[in-house]
Amino acid sequence: MEDFHSYGWYAKRIAKHLPKGVFKPVPKRLWGGLAYLAIVVAGLLLISLFDWHPLIYLPISLVLGASFAGMGFLGHEILHGTVVKKPWIRDLLGAIAFWPLSTGPKLWRKWHNLNHHIHTQHEENDPDSWPTLERLSKSKMVRWIYKLPLFIRAFFAFASLAIQFSAHSLKMFFAYIKDFKPKKQPEVWLQMILPWATWIGLLFLIGWEKWLFAFFLPLLLANLIVMGYISTNHRLNPLVPVNDPLANSLTVTVPKWVDYIHFNFSYHTEHHLFPGMSSKHYPLVKYHIKKMWPERYHEMPIGKALIALWKTPRPYFDNRELIDPSQGSLYGSLGNGLNPEHITIKKQLDD
Repeated sequence: MEDFHSYGWYAKRIAKHLPKGVFKPVPKRLWGGLAYLAIVVAGLLLISLFDWHPLIYLPISLVLGASFAGMGFLGHEILHGTVVKKPWIRDLLGAIAFWPLSTGPKLWRKWHNLNHHIHTQHEENDPDSWPTLERLSKSKMVRWIYKLPLFIRAFFAFASLAIQFSAHSLKMFFAYIKDFKPKKQPEVWLQMILPWATWIGLLFLIGWEKWLFAFFLPLLLANLIVMGYISTNHRLNPLVPVNDPLANSLTVTVPKWVDYIHFNFSYHTEHHLFPGMSSKHYPLVKYHIKKMWPERYHEMPIGKALIALWKTPRPYFDNRELIDPSQGSLYGSLGNGLNPEHITIKKQLDD
């Protein structure tokens, strides 16, 4: 796909087919957040106040992890301004929703709303894009890692999903803190420190064993759920010179009940076309995309997308191809020869 179009180009053509009111905030989404918050508070109290066998804590811990992730998905929507518009209420509710993931609202809006959405899959400007082999090869440790067989790297990459969101959030904090005006920096620091202080304080309050079930295991599970989506959003797509959501983004499909509890986070191409629209309306946007540009649109079941991630290497070779440095094998990306149904090596560098 060489004829790229900007997200505005697509949005302009779709918007005229959408009903009035689709860009209004939908505060009813907060009922889902309230339900998640009640579950989290109840779960924390059950673990903290009762001395039960750890096997009884485990299912509570799993529910907490799923709720942490659900709150994060709602926080993402809130901070795009699609739930409430008033800035201070938006940031307050966003901070509460992201509290379990310890990501501040001002950092998230800077990192995600501004940089990621404006520069999606740009080799240098997108903070979430996977780097090229040229950039990775500057590190001796990375060069050593990429000498390992693909399946070993895939195993550790998937295992690392359990910490990737938290680790990347901290990385983004230190990458962007200096970009805030000096008067704003203390607030950004506070938004990062307070959640972590809460969870570390909980450790001293209830002890190691209960804390593992009340926060640590739920955090790992929340990272896995969130990164299960995020890792498929763009990593199978090419790097692009133009922010073209139909080229650089992938929508995954999940059961309807999962879409319901995850606030339609699976509709990622749609989100990049209309980040200021409530995800409630994304099924309608998807209908029009598939009607107008069916050959450009990328979607697949999330399980198939994760398998494709497992079977393909991550560094980019020429922005459109993925390379396994240990073998010199090139794989296509979506729209550039990658067939998720039958993943094969596109060519060898020494051919």
